[in-house]
Amino acid sequence: MPGELRARAVVVPAAALTGQAIEQVVRPRPEPRRRPMLPPFPYHPDPVATGSVTAADEPCACCGRDQGWIYTGPVHGEDVPDGRLCPYCIAFGTAAERFGVFFNDVEAGPMPDEAARQICERTPGFATWQDWGWPEHCGDGAVFLGAVGAKQLRSHPDALDRLRRECAGWGWAAGPTEEFLGALDKDGQPTGYLFRCRVCGTHLARADFT
Repeated sequence: MPGELRARAVVVPAAALTGQAIEQVVRPRPEPRRRPMLPPFPYHPDPVATGSVTAADEPCACCGRDQGWIYTGPVHGEDVPDGRLCPYCIAFGTAAERFGVFFNDVEAGPMPDEAARQICERTPGFATWQDWGWPEHCGDGAVFLGAVGAKQLRSHPDALDRLRRECAGWGWAAGPTEEFLGALDKDGQPTGYLFRCRVCGTHLARADFT
């Protein structure tokens, strides 16, 4: 192009635009990645809120695709993959079938086999201090709502009563039991774990520590 036809581009921002706004006009930033909807998990409905699934840009160790989400919870079995798994391969049972892994265990009780399989093989797990089985209530697995501390449990007296009965089963007196319940910390230990019955809506809780 002849030199006389060349011109320098000059961006003149509106008078109201200053600082960061001007930078956005001159050098717009890319929009954040839009991530797909997660598959439904009836027994763990919000794994992002509980920290078991997080946004990530990495391939799944099972399907090999970058799905936008990655599972961060425990994986059990003899052939645990080196990489992390996407929630879709968990929900569809692909990871359990391919690697022979499971993500949860269930407590002994009148839980239907299909519910137990779904919890073990197709439901994201979550970090705990000890190994224990997913609780059952009204003949079905309970719904995991997240880790809780003493403050959060105060609004669920039914869950607190269940924990008191559990402590009594350990042989604890009332004083140590209340001290233990008052020390529960959702971000530390001892930690509480809140569940809700899928049938009657009763809240359940577990607690553990190292």
